[in-house]
Amino acid sequence: MQSVKELISPYRGSEKTYEMVKEQIREKYGDDAADEFDPHTDAMPAVSWMSYGYRVKKGERSLKSVTYVEIKNDKGEVEKRIRRVVHLFHKLQVTKAT
Repeated sequence: MQSVKELISPYRGSEKTYEMVKEQIREKYGDDAADEFDPHTDAMPAVSWMSYGYRVKKGERSLKSVTYVEIKNDKGEVEKRIRRVVHLFHKLQVTKAT
């Protein structure tokens, strides 16, 4: 099983999304955890953590992130963007599954 440092998240977010999640980590775990936060390795949806053999610790609440899904027409042009909330878990909120 890979260590948390070796995992790569499906992060595709913007700087604004990064700052939003980083601030939630700062509130929950303090400045040190927030300053070390790397969105490419430290936060993923629960399903992604499970695929790597980890599970979310009991009682943990997700960090909220926002993404936009683009809906395209037949010509490939963007017709509209839909706002979606993504529920992420920080590496301090998971443990190796037994």
